[in-house]
Amino acid sequence: MFEADVVALLTVKQRDRRDRVVDVAMALAIDGGYEAVQMRDVSTRSGVALGTIYRYFPSKDHLLVSAMAAWTEQLGTQLDRRPARGSTPSSRVTDVLNRACRSLERQPLLAAAVIRAMSSTEIGVGASSRDVGRNLRSMIEPLLTDFDSDTRDNVIDIINHVWLSTLLAWSSGRIQFSQVSQQLAMTVRMLLDADVRLPGRAPVQQAH
Repeated sequence: MFEADVVALLTVKQRDRRDRVVDVAMALAIDGGYEAVQMRDVSTRSGVALGTIYRYFPSKDHLLVSAMAAWTEQLGTQLDRRPARGSTPSSRVTDVLNRACRSLERQPLLAAAVIRAMSSTEIGVGASSRDVGRNLRSMIEPLLTDFDSDTRDNVIDIINHVWLSTLLAWSSGRIQFSQVSQQLAMTVRMLLDADVRLPGRAPVQQAH
């Protein structure tokens, strides 16, 4: 189940409190990274009781991944106002992913915090991570209308996995942030552009 579906059942006042908690957590992470996000500090700054926060978010990791979900949702809203650029599906998908990467790169401490949280096994992290994936899917899916639904789903799943794995590699210091965009761009080209597919790779079937 997606956490967004649960949030939709909250009252307006409850959603406002929850959103305030997420905003404060993001602000703390922007300034000080993962360790700076302490639930008591979030409670003090947001004006939301600590017990209420724990009802929404059983752990700090759950809260941070929910912040990541909120960030990707905002990115999707921005994309609606300024559509992806490019003359081919691969160039448009790459443009979306580059925007996402640039947005994260502008706030490196926040980015490292939410990516660290996404690797957690704490309660609630899985549901919020699915929201992140769904938000990314909603940005990419409209750019792949020329492909059949199975191919489109497989392509988006692969991009999602590569995006998360490269971000995890960056947050642990194994690669530079510039390599995240480079590896994503190459993945998209290998999946969607026939001229760069690996030898022996079956072509992606387009709908006719």
